[in-house]
Amino acid sequence: MSKYQHIREEAFEANLKLPKLNLVLLTFGNVSAADRNLGVFAIKPSGVPYMELTSDKMVIVDFEGNTIEGDLRPSSDTNTHAVLYKNWEDVKGIAHTHSTYATAWAQTHRSIPIYGTTHADHLTVDVPCAQPMDDDMIKGNYEHETGFQIINHFKELGLSHKEVEMVLVGNHAPFTWGENAEKAVYNSAVLEALAQMAYLTEQIHPSVNRLKDSLINKHYDRKHGSNAYYGQ
Repeated sequence: MSKYQHIREEAFEANLKLPKLNLVLLTFGNVSAADRNLGVFAIKPSGVPYMELTSDKMVIVDFEGNTIEGDLRPSSDTNTHAVLYKNWEDVKGIAHTHSTYATAWAQTHRSIPIYGTTHADHLTVDVPCAQPMDDDMIKGNYEHETGFQIINHFKELGLSHKEVEMVLVGNHAPFTWGENAEKAVYNSAVLEALAQMAYLTEQIHPSVNRLKDSLINKHYDRKHGSNAYYGQ
C-alpha cells in the first residue's frame, strides 16, 4: 500500500460530499487533503466525473505543485492549493467549488455582509471577496497567482486564515479550508448557505442593517469562545 493512501482516502471521501451537498455541477470543484509530515497533498484529478472517482485516482502533489504520484493530471486548481498549503502551514484541507450563490457574490466583487446569527455562529466579519487580480498576474501562472490573490487580500484586511476559513475570489468562485478536508467541505457548505441567506435577505429588504456587534460577539463566543457551549 502506498504511504499516501490515507490522504488519498481522505480526499476521495471529501470530494464525494461536494455533489451530495449540491455544491458542484458536473466536474466542477475539488478538495485536497494534506499530510504535513510528508509534505504532500492528495487532490482530485482534473475532469473526472465524481461518480467515476476512486481513492486510487487521487493525485499526490507536493507544496510546490509538482506531481509526486498518480497516473492522472491533477486538478487545474492544484497550484492554488499548493500556494495556500505552503504559506498557511496549519491548513490541512482545502475545498474549491463553483456553488451557485457564493459564486454569484464573487461575480459581483462583493463581500457577503453579516446579517444574521447563522453567519455570526461561524464568523465575526463579512465573508471577504478578493478583488480580481491585475493583468500582469493574469498573464503569469494564473492558478499560482490565485493563491497569492487570496493571501494578499487577507493581509490587506488584517484577517487571520485561522479565524476566517473562507473567501470569495472576485469573478471566480469560493475557496475554503480547515484542519482537514472534511472541515474544508463543511466550510464550503456553510459559505453557500450564508451566501443564499444574504441574497434573499437583500431581496426582502434592500436597505437591511448589518447584525449589531453585541449579537455578533455573543453568537461567535458561545460557539468558539473559551466558555463555548453551543452546538445544535
